[in-house]
Amino acid sequence: MYKPGSKELYCLGNLPAASESINELMPKLLARLNSASELKTRLFSIEFLSTLSGQMLVTLIYHRPLGEEWNLVGETLQKEFGIQIIGRSRKQKISLTSDFVTEVLNIDEQKYQFQQIEGSFTQPNALINQEMINWALTQVGQQQGDLLELYCGNGNFTIPLSRRFNQVLATEISKSSIRALNWNIEANAVDNLKCARLAAEEISEALQKVRPFRRLAEIDIDSYKFSHILVDPPRAGMDEKTTAFAQEFESIVYISCNPETLAVNLQQICETHEIVATALFDQFPFTPHMESGVYLRKK
Repeated sequence: MYKPGSKELYCLGNLPAASESINELMPKLLARLNSASELKTRLFSIEFLSTLSGQMLVTLIYHRPLGEEWNLVGETLQKEFGIQIIGRSRKQKISLTSDFVTEVLNIDEQKYQFQQIEGSFTQPNALINQEMINWALTQVGQQQGDLLELYCGNGNFTIPLSRRFNQVLATEISKSSIRALNWNIEANAVDNLKCARLAAEEISEALQKVRPFRRLAEIDIDSYKFSHILVDPPRAGMDEKTTAFAQEFESIVYISCNPETLAVNLQQICETHEIVATALFDQFPFTPHMESGVYLRKK
């Protein structure tokens, strides 16, 4: 960005919305990058992924191919700052160690590990995320039924909620998120959770026996007795068909990053369900955006 009415760059000395560890690293890393031509030449963007567990993943994005010399200098930089580095350019990705970090969240007095892959969706605010998950756990209590989750991502809600249900079936269409979810299932020793790479409309068709799916071949759909559904859709919310599918469940946990599309979906859902609890979470500080949660039961 440029200062108004001029071509002078607008420089930020800090970024209050980012974690303390990112704010601490940024100026030191910038100085180090500017001291090495192999690191700074045609570097145009840097992405940071920090965790409460202390890990930091930094992606350096270039307008040029990266070669062996960049690898050597990058490895030195990793050791110097105790971080993980990825180099990216057109059709090129170099992970000097790995392309993920391991976050540790304290949920309901228990620690959970979550693999967070570079470039894949994860909740951006770990401290608020813990509060969101605890809120969801409080609403559902301890259940004798099963849980279906749509848009499950890497299992952010799925993993802790699995301890409150007999069985859990989680669906997601992103391959990288499914990869992370499978890692998280094993890391947290969860034995009652199955995941399938299916879109929301596909799991609806599978449960209604409209058509079979090979991706569900190893999952016994008929063994589930769903009492709850959790949905955490993208900003566009749920379409009318998916909303109608959610209305078939006794209880709904709806996590939303867009109050406007949430309000549209709730107009339809409240024809059959009543709102039991709501919550707002300032997931995106210094912005007008808000994360919200709604818990509903069938009338």
